[in-house]
Amino acid sequence: MDMYLQLIGGLIILLIAAEAMVRGAVILADKMGVSPMVIGMTVVAFGTSAPELVVSLQASMQGSPGLAIGNIVGSNIANVWLILGAACLVMPILAKPAAMPRDIALLVGGTVIFSIMCLFGAVDRVSGVILLVIFAGFIFASYFRGQDDPDVLEEHAEELAELEKGVPKNVPVAFALTVGGIVGLAFGADLLVDGGSAIARSYGVSEEVIGLTLLAFGTSLPELAASVVAAYRGHPDVAIGNVIGSNVFNMMLVGGLVAVVTGLQVPDQVIGFDIWVMLFATLMLMPVLLGWVKLNRGVAAVFFLLYVGYISAQAYGVDRLLASV
Repeated sequence: MDMYLQLIGGLIILLIAAEAMVRGAVILADKMGVSPMVIGMTVVAFGTSAPELVVSLQASMQGSPGLAIGNIVGSNIANVWLILGAACLVMPILAKPAAMPRDIALLVGGTVIFSIMCLFGAVDRVSGVILLVIFAGFIFASYFRGQDDPDVLEEHAEELAELEKGVPKNVPVAFALTVGGIVGLAFGADLLVDGGSAIARSYGVSEEVIGLTLLAFGTSLPELAASVVAAYRGHPDVAIGNVIGSNVFNMMLVGGLVAVVTGLQVPDQVIGFDIWVMLFATLMLMPVLLGWVKLNRGVAAVFFLLYVGYISAQAYGVDRLLASV
């Protein structure tokens, strides 16, 4: 199959499969009496990061570590600059976001910890376990905090009601959607990784560049769509929550699992350039989360243009760019 068809077909299958898996799993969990809070924080949250997880794991197992780490780091950069920038161009965040201090601390602290691990050239299994433990702590803390917050409970209930629309609420259909979604994720990821690797080889670019750009953008599409729609409906704060949650999931859950299963090798370009861009993007978000800077359309445009500049740097060649500075 043509490498471009593999890439596009894999991406389409991946996104459809993730949606099907989430919808089926939500109905199954609801039928089993699981609370909306738990479903929202586990099934739904996991489902939005499923493309990154499956693609990164598949790439690492197939001997393409550049695609795996590139997908994680590139997705985090895209979440801040592209997704938040696009969402706030639609509807600015003019009030102080509802992000909690512990969320901010986890995002910054988690980014710093993950970056330090990457600077050693590889994230080994021990480091992967540490990331997963931090992630588990984040989930438990969020759950107990959310139980006392009626706004959080209402948000999860609305989210689940939206996901259940148009799907028959019976167990056989939900089970078929869940299983079919899981199979589709594996198949789509395989096509996407094969296509991305072939494109990298044909153009003589490194796999990490493909992971940082094409794969990162593709696997971030669910978050982009959700954030823009939420902003359009007058809930731009949801975009902030999506960015924090997705970035934490990518580093702690995706990075941790890949490191435990295969070890996560980090290419030189990612160590020398992209990790620092991810740190910079995260730090740029801090004044917004703390309410010091209003995320109006001017600031959102800066975020969006920074992402365009980042992609342009990858297209031009980071090594050539750094050599000319």
